Amino acid sequence: MRARPQVCEALLFALALQTGICYGIKWLALSKTPAALALNQTQHCKQLEGLVSAQVQLCRSNLELMHTVVHAAREVMKACRRAFADMRWNCSSIELAPNYLLDLERGTRESAFVYALSAATISHAIARACTSGDLPGCSCGPVPGEPPGPGNRWGGCADNLSYGLLMGAKFSDAPMKVKKTGSQANKLMRLHNSEVGRQALRASLEMKCKCHGVSGSCSIRTCWKGLQELRDVAADLKTRYLSATKVVHRPMGTRKHLVPKDLDIRPVKDSELVYLQSSPDFCMKNEKVGSHGTQDRQCNKTSNGSDSCDLMCCGRGYNPYTDRVVERCHYARHGRRLVLCLHLEATRNRRSGHPGRRAGTSKETDKIKNNLAA
Repeated sequence: MRARPQVCEALLFALALQTGICYGIKWLALSKTPAALALNQTQHCKQLEGLVSAQVQLCRSNLELMHTVVHAAREVMKACRRAFADMRWNCSSIELAPNYLLDLERGTRESAFVYALSAATISHAIARACTSGDLPGCSCGPVPGEPPGPGNRWGGCADNLSYGLLMGAKFSDAPMKVKKTGSQANKLMRLHNSEVGRQALRASLEMKCKCHGVSGSCSIRTCWKGLQELRDVAADLKTRYLSATKVVHRPMGTRKHLVPKDLDIRPVKDSELVYLQSSPDFCMKNEKVGSHGTQDRQCNKTSNGSDSCDLMCCGRGYNPYTDRVVERCHYARHGRRLVLCLHLEATRNRRSGHPGRRAGTSKETDKIKNNLAA
C-alpha cells in the first residue's frame, strides 16, 4: 500500500515530462491577426496573440518584419492542411492556435511535422520578402561564387536564404529558449525538428534561369538561386514525417541527448524528424488525445494510399452518395468574334466515413511507407 503514492508521483512526473508546454508554435495564432491592425507602431506588438516576451521584443525591434511573419503563420496553416488532406490526421487542429489539443501539445509525430514546417515557412517567407523588396532591411541574395555553367550567367534577384534563416530562427526558436517552459526533452525535440525544417528549406534552393536570345533561341540564360515553392518543402517534410524516429532522452557521456528508442547505439540524424510519444490512430473522435476522428471524411474507393476507404474509414465501412456539380465554362472560339460558353453538369460518386464504432489499425503510416517503397 505504501508504494502507491510513489507510483502516482512517478506517473505524474512522467506525464509532465512528456506533455510540456507548447509555447513553440503558439505564434501561429498570428494567422488570426485582424487586417485592421496596421502593425506600424511598436505598441501593436503587445496586441499580437501567441507571442512570448522574446518575440514581442523582436517585434518591437523589427516592426517592418511582422507583416511577413503574419503571412508566414497563415501559410503554415494552409500548407499543413494541404499536405495532410488525404490522411486521418488532417492538421485541422492547427487552426485552434494558440490553444492546441494534445496532438500538438505533446511530443508527437504530428507536432514534429508542424514545428519543422513552421520553421521552414517563416524563413521561406522572409527570404522571398527580401527578393520582392518588401523588407527594407534586406535585398537580393548574394551571387554564388561558382560559375553557372556554359551559356549561363548569374543575374536576376536571388532569394535571400541566409537572411531568411537568420531572422526566421530568431523568431520561431525564441519560445524554446525560454527557461521553465516544459521539459528539456521536449525542448530538444522541438529545436531539433525546427532545424530539420530549415535544412529541408536549404535543400530546396535551386538554380532558376530565364532565356534570352533572338526569336526565343535561348542563346544566353540569366540564372539565380531561388527556393522551391512551399508546397514542395512541405511534401519533403511529410516524407520525413512518415519515416520519423521515436526517441528517448538518455544520458550519453556527461549530458542527456535524444537517441533512437530502438537503436540507441547511434545518435539522431540531423535530417530526420523525431518524436517522443506515439500518436493514436485518429479513427474515433477523442479530444483528450487531440483526435477529431474520420466520420464524414471523404475517401477514395479506388486508392491504395492514405485516402483509401480502407484506411480513412478504419474498417468501419463508408456511405456512398452522389452529388451534381456545375463545372466552370468551357469556351469555344469561332472566327474572331463568336464565343460559345458551355456549362457542363457532372455527377460524381463520393464516399464518406461511416460512423460505426469499430476502430481501425493504428499502422496507417506504416502502410503508407510500404506503399511508397513498393
